[in-house]
Amino acid sequence: MMRINNLLSRVQAAFPVIAIHIKAIIITIRKGNYILATYLRRTTDNDLPEIGRIIESAKLLLKANGINQWQDGYPDETALQNDIRQQVSYVLIIDGQIAGTGVILNQVDPSYEEIEEGSWAGPEKSAYSSIHRTAMSPEFRGRHLSSLLMGYLISAAGLTGHADIRIDTHPDNQAMQRVIRNAGFDYRGIIYLNKPDGKRRAYQLLLP
Repeated sequence: MMRINNLLSRVQAAFPVIAIHIKAIIITIRKGNYILATYLRRTTDNDLPEIGRIIESAKLLLKANGINQWQDGYPDETALQNDIRQQVSYVLIIDGQIAGTGVILNQVDPSYEEIEEGSWAGPEKSAYSSIHRTAMSPEFRGRHLSSLLMGYLISAAGLTGHADIRIDTHPDNQAMQRVIRNAGFDYRGIIYLNKPDGKRRAYQLLLP
């Protein structure tokens, strides 16, 4: 417990904006006789090389699975740098290592303005957060940690004051669809990104 308390103090000093979030959702993972501190924090410039490596690995995995997502160069280093500069990028830390990454946007997404084969729930002009660019490090795949990362991102989005959280993914990305559904999101319909093969399945979670 002393190790975790010391970790909390260091994280709070470095990232005061999300200190309350870390206090609320820090958990532990037991590995043999060791307890691994696990938490979410904002991405820093120093994390960029590792985040880039994780994203590139995810692109290769999608390609290997025949999914035409992230195969046009996006997200590239410029996009990742912009996410860090705008303080919307987060990393999942497990025992001091970056295990995953994701982005939380708290602004209107133009791609969500039009939805087909369904509709968004709640007030028509409701403010919402949206989750994007999630990926797990190859060293942490196969441990069911994608759901853990999603849970952290939902918690962080909820702490912005938004009870409406949205996300989308490629129709062929069955693994991501399972993670999204298991996190409590409901399928709402089809949206289109402004790009070739931009068809995406859209989901929504309304927090109580």
